[in-house]
Amino acid sequence: MERDELGRREQDILALERRGFPGPGAKERAIREELGLPPVRYYQLLNALLDDERALAHDPVTVNRLRRVREERRSQR
Repeated sequence: MERDELGRREQDILALERRGFPGPGAKERAIREELGLPPVRYYQLLNALLDDERALAHDPVTVNRLRRVREERRSQR
């Protein structure tokens, strides 16, 4: 794998973020079952991924949407 490409786990995280979830707890269940990660760790990895230019190149729509959501939440604090 080249250094400018995302790893499988990073790609899987972005793919999970593209999906819609029917109700509370469904996303956390998918994180545990599909990625084998505790939700807290997942969100740590996702947050780091949003600052990774490789992620932006791989999935600009999802990354830009999540960056906007993150900025809105930060500005509300």
